[in-house]
Amino acid sequence: MYTELFDRISFSEAKERVLSKSKSDCEQALHSSYLGKPLQFEEYLSLISPVASTYLEEMAELALSWTKKRFGNTISLYMPMYLSNECRSSCVYCGFSFENKIPRKTLNESEIRSESEVLYKKGIRHVLILTGEDYSITNLEYLRSSVQILREYFDSISIEIYPMDREKYENLIEEGVEGLVVYQETYDPKNYSKYHLRGMKKNMRYRLDAPDRGGLAGFRRIGVGALLGLSDPYGEMFRLGEHAHYLSKKYWRTTIQISLPRMRPAEGEFDKTIFVSDREYVRFLFALRLFLPDSGLVQSTRESVGMRDHLSGMPITHMSVESRTDPGGYSGGEELKQFEIEDTRKIGEFTQMLREKGLDPVFKDFDRAFLGSPDRI
Repeated sequence: MYTELFDRISFSEAKERVLSKSKSDCEQALHSSYLGKPLQFEEYLSLISPVASTYLEEMAELALSWTKKRFGNTISLYMPMYLSNECRSSCVYCGFSFENKIPRKTLNESEIRSESEVLYKKGIRHVLILTGEDYSITNLEYLRSSVQILREYFDSISIEIYPMDREKYENLIEEGVEGLVVYQETYDPKNYSKYHLRGMKKNMRYRLDAPDRGGLAGFRRIGVGALLGLSDPYGEMFRLGEHAHYLSKKYWRTTIQISLPRMRPAEGEFDKTIFVSDREYVRFLFALRLFLPDSGLVQSTRESVGMRDHLSGMPITHMSVESRTDPGGYSGGEELKQFEIEDTRKIGEFTQMLREKGLDPVFKDFDRAFLGSPDRI
């Protein structure tokens, strides 16, 4: 389990490892990448360090080259569908947190169909379903029945819900789910306990090992990420790179994807966000591409139009589009959003931008029929 690796070094020590890197370390890392070699872990740490800020153009050139080699000109598009905003956990930075006095809603079967029909008509064939952390309302039975409906509309279904045990993950895979997303939020134990006050989400180690349980269960794709702004970004990037690399080696049949969401305004009074500049943000993404060239890098509509346009196809390979973060938001109704989004463009406008850049928007890149072939190698 990843927690065994996690315990070998503290968060503060991880941060200091990054900050200890020199310009010569950065130049050696860039040299390796120019030779066509994925970065070693210590080289990755060099390129996320502050001293790498003067090498941003070189990193961008290399990131574009690696992305073209591994992913061509494709950008995979998906849309999130929030099934519920009901939550029993208290996360002080989240709009769905238990203490926030917002209207709560969980979609019924008819409402799930209405949402699915809207997304289907837009051409979307990959959906990411999300819930809050209310384990009694959005329990396994509810999730399975929801997936049964979603399979009528979508070729690829992923979940971003509360962590589960291996057996429940296996049940959802049997039902048709093929992707799992578990963002750690923060890898800093001190801040994790400070910002998660009640509910199962308080158990940091159970969340840390959720991707392992997903890998053992057999998900085809697993996504991990850190919510930049909750703790020191250099410690976060050390841990995130370590975690993603570990998963890619241990569960080599599973595709690992990585996301770097930055804090956005949300319901509540959280005011302790640690600022991560645009230059830091793009440097982190470039370094991840050079370190893990086969991993998809995912970007949501949290980011600005300009940032998304600039990074699409350079390190970013998977993007959400026309997102709503409220249950039932696509088919109308009251706004119950989890956080504010920046890029509000419609699918047509967004795909036009991609095509003008020479990129190919992909609405479907997987079909479960491939898994059923007896001749599959």
